[in-house]
Amino acid sequence: MTLPPPGPTLPEELVLLALDPQRGRPYCRVRFLEYAMAGAALAELELQGRVTGERAYVRVANPLDPSDPLLAALMRSLPAPGKDRLRSGVPARAWVRRTGRPAQEMYLAALVQRGILVRETRRFLGLFPYHRHPAGPQNYAGAVRERFAAAERAGFPDHRSRALAALVSAAGLEPHVTGGGGSSRSAMRSLVREQWPAHAVHRNVVQDKSDETGGSRRNFTMGAGGV
Repeated sequence: MTLPPPGPTLPEELVLLALDPQRGRPYCRVRFLEYAMAGAALAELELQGRVTGERAYVRVANPLDPSDPLLAALMRSLPAPGKDRLRSGVPARAWVRRTGRPAQEMYLAALVQRGILVRETRRFLGLFPYHRHPAGPQNYAGAVRERFAAAERAGFPDHRSRALAALVSAAGLEPHVTGGGGSSRSAMRSLVREQWPAHAVHRNVVQDKSDETGGSRRNFTMGAGGV
């Protein structure tokens, strides 16, 4: 039986790094954070020996449920291991895109329930409700930031810190999280290529940006043609 990891899991650390502790807003686009949350779940499952990533596919290596109920729920959405290895996995990029939103919602709700975050409901234009998640009174986010800063100063010396740094970079959070300069951010971008969960996140971020650019160009062309 695999013991739970000490301290917060990677998805919990990531979301606490990503949210402004006072305003409760993410420092990156909401959709990019969703991708990164799904990627963080994969990275945590890999660290616990539950899944593997090979040729951009996620495969379950140990089908027993993790002790963490949120990780267990997410792992159940992956296909069970089978004799045919080519058919027992799922593309990491597709899983991250599909699972990002429910993964983020699950972790935010759990952190609110534990008092680590506070949920504030507001209304856009006085009509449409949305949520903000500032830090709770204990300020666990501050401790997570201190640990990340210490790992950054040490050059991200272990697999867990490298996985988290790569996810931070893939979501575009470096300017708000890192204390180092350009060399530190460059090193984190290199980790994205090394860490397959973060690479799956990065590919979805790039796809979204490309889709937006393509749409803007099409709109500009149509508008120019109509003048």
